[in-house]
Amino acid sequence: MGAITTRREHRAAVRADISGSGPTLDERPPARFPGAAAKFALFGEVLMIGLLIALVGIVVVTLPAGLAAGMRHLRRYIAGEDSALALFWRDVRASLFGGTVVGIVAVVLTLLLLLDIDLARSGFLPGGVVIEAVGWSGLAAVAIVVLSASAAWTPENGWRGALRAVPNALRNDVRGVLYLASTAVFVGVVTWALPPLLLPALGLAALAAVAIPERSRT
Repeated sequence: MGAITTRREHRAAVRADISGSGPTLDERPPARFPGAAAKFALFGEVLMIGLLIALVGIVVVTLPAGLAAGMRHLRRYIAGEDSALALFWRDVRASLFGGTVVGIVAVVLTLLLLLDIDLARSGFLPGGVVIEAVGWSGLAAVAIVVLSASAAWTPENGWRGALRAVPNALRNDVRGVLYLASTAVFVGVVTWALPPLLLPALGLAALAAVAIPERSRT
């Protein structure tokens, strides 16, 4: 019985070591992102946060607020910090007003660019191919700015501070811009293919926006 208890305790210690929730078994520096060690649990957290982002962003213009709160939640989770859902809703309340303004501007720009693309495809405008390419590039730019600003938002700096930080962040990480654009395309494609996939896609987009600035650039 004692041996069984010992084995159970050892397995529990191994799980705590891997997840980062307990002391390490070997002498080594603690993991930088302990919450990312348990991959299945992280995937579940991403799915849950995607659902919550969609719930907050159900009226579309509130989507930036949902993204900002979701990204802060995932950042806390992978860092092994307190990631209670009460903190997510607190961030939603703090980011809602400014995030809605950002959402309205993003929706207006998106509608104008979609109209531009539609007119380009109609054949009524000369240089339709070029105009359509500009429209798609504009849509990608809107998505990149929304994702970057949402990732940079904090209750202390607000949305103005987040938007001001976007140009420098993008200029200093050109490859990261391409990753963000790929993330936006991924969300669009999977949603177009099967609309219910929007829920996990939003969670994955939030995780990508958190992970991209933290990746190794060497």
